[in-house]
Amino acid sequence: MADRRDPHRSVYRRYAGGPDPLAPPVDLAEALEHIGEDVMAGYSPERAMQEFLRRGGQDRRGLDDLAREVARKRQELLSRHNLNGTLDEVRELLDRAVLAERGQLARDVDLDDADRAFREMQLEELPPSTAAAVSELASYDWQSAEARADYEKIKDLLGRELLDQRFQGMKQALEGATEADRAAINEMLSDLNELLEKNRQGMDTPEDFAEFMDKHGDFFPENPQNIDELLDALAQRSAAAQRMLSSMSPEQRQELMELSAQAFGSPELMESLNRLDGNLQALRPGEDWGGSEEFSGEQGLGLGDGTGALQDLAELDDLAEQLSQSYGGARMDDLDLDKLARQLGDQAAVDARTLQDLERALRDSGYLKRTSDGQLRLSPKAMRQLGKALLRDVATRLSGRQGQRDLRQAGAAGERSGATREWAFGDTEPWDIPRTVLNAVRRRAESPDAGADGGRLFQMQDIEVMETEARTQAAVALLVDTSFSMAMDGRWVPMKRTALALHQLITSRFRGDHLQLIGFGRHAQVMEIEELTALDAMWAKGTNLHHALLLANRHFRKHPNAQPVLLIVTDGEPTSHLEPDGEVYFAYPPHPLTIAYSVRELDNAGRLGAQTTFFRLGDDPGLARFIESMAKRVDGRVVAPELDDLGAAVVGSYLGARGGRGSNASRGEDMGFGGWWGGSRGFWVG
Repeated sequence: MADRRDPHRSVYRRYAGGPDPLAPPVDLAEALEHIGEDVMAGYSPERAMQEFLRRGGQDRRGLDDLAREVARKRQELLSRHNLNGTLDEVRELLDRAVLAERGQLARDVDLDDADRAFREMQLEELPPSTAAAVSELASYDWQSAEARADYEKIKDLLGRELLDQRFQGMKQALEGATEADRAAINEMLSDLNELLEKNRQGMDTPEDFAEFMDKHGDFFPENPQNIDELLDALAQRSAAAQRMLSSMSPEQRQELMELSAQAFGSPELMESLNRLDGNLQALRPGEDWGGSEEFSGEQGLGLGDGTGALQDLAELDDLAEQLSQSYGGARMDDLDLDKLARQLGDQAAVDARTLQDLERALRDSGYLKRTSDGQLRLSPKAMRQLGKALLRDVATRLSGRQGQRDLRQAGAAGERSGATREWAFGDTEPWDIPRTVLNAVRRRAESPDAGADGGRLFQMQDIEVMETEARTQAAVALLVDTSFSMAMDGRWVPMKRTALALHQLITSRFRGDHLQLIGFGRHAQVMEIEELTALDAMWAKGTNLHHALLLANRHFRKHPNAQPVLLIVTDGEPTSHLEPDGEVYFAYPPHPLTIAYSVRELDNAGRLGAQTTFFRLGDDPGLARFIESMAKRVDGRVVAPELDDLGAAVVGSYLGARGGRGSNASRGEDMGFGGWWGGSRGFWVG
């Protein structure tokens, strides 16, 4: 029969769990910023991502927070409870039965005196052991109906507790059970053991399981769908029962074993349960059957509740391992959200799911890429995103020092002159919208056949564009010190942040400029931004400014029509140079030849017209004198920023390197880099 439903009708169903389809997308900006910081500090991207997931975000709990909650609950379970609950309850019922019986013997005037004396002696001579006393009274002929009822409660309690150890909820379900209920229990246990023994021999079938569940399914509220699910649930509970016994003192264990024979007034139940435990241990040997815990609290737990507590402890241990993510191949998807919700509440599961979504988004968004050697690296997309964040921070610092607003306009096309002209093919200047609209309105008002164009408002001759001043291209060389002292004194990450911020600014806003990053330690090398940000700390001594200046001058000569801009970030005097044969020479204190070679190449940069700025890190007076003398040779500047302001100082210097300095700009040392904002670069934050 054809489906006659309306294809346009919406069908609504109950939410079946899984990722929330209405949840907002995961915000990766904060994660990427923290991961980038750690990568620049020397972490691998994989480890940096794991560290962020452990720490969490500003408004998000991380794995460590959840792990602390797990440890707290585990400690609380052990410190609040003890395992005397069932023994204490049995002792209380026994004392009540004996007291009621003694009262009845004292009141019964019809009882023979000799018989009364014998019974009182029996009660008086009961052994101190609870189990032995219960066993000795098994054949006692109770005179008090109240005492007999309390004694029967002991057997009923033991039976329900033993069953509750293996089948959760039995203690409450069988309260006030009849002989028919007990017979049904014994039949279920017998059929269950037969099913498990057939499974051990590989002779069971799905029909055997279905037949068992049809007959005894009411005993299994978790509703297993196959025999493996049934085995898993039973084995976990049975193993917890064994761990509970192992957690008791030898005296407690002995008392309980002796009392078990009195369960439901028959040893048959205990025999069936022992048979069940044996089958489960054989079928699920991987469960923890021999562990133990040390309970030290005041609140007693019965056998069923104690087994439940041991199951909770096992789940908490599983969660602790999952949250640690310390095993091979660990992934956030390993987290069992159902267990987390049971143990720590729904909010913990929500937090963990958010972390899972975050890890998945980081891996799937293209921010991390795997190289040919299998290692994760930050992708160019991630570098751009991180660069934007660093650039916003630089802009905030610069605008805060200058009192300027954070205007989001690009200056890549040059500064506007205020004049406009008719658009011509190939123009990239922005439209002047008011003039364009005015031209169209005038044309339509003055032309008698304006409607003949089909009603279009604009024609090509209406468009006017804004004229801009030509902007000179720049060849920028950023020289960053990668020597031992930079890493030792905590300047490694600020140096990388600075390079990344400048790289992001030039590649996104001033694409016509040519940037070259040069790292110099014992020797110098040209680096891509990905290589520099991932660079491990260089522990080899040496500051080869000579080699770095050679590479910078080669970069300037490649771009003869561009304005050279030389930016040098260092915390020490040059201590190595290149020999004519290409070998590196190192000496400390600096050799005069090293100084001479460095000065010669700096002079060469000056002759190429390079506008030079030194960024001095540290307070060494000797370094300050040396750098100041170097800057004076080429009419350059010296900036001594705090580490947090290094990025703002370098970017500000680049922005004002041409046109913004003016003829009256002061020379020498600039502690606040106040005059380096703006210039011909305009506003650039975006």
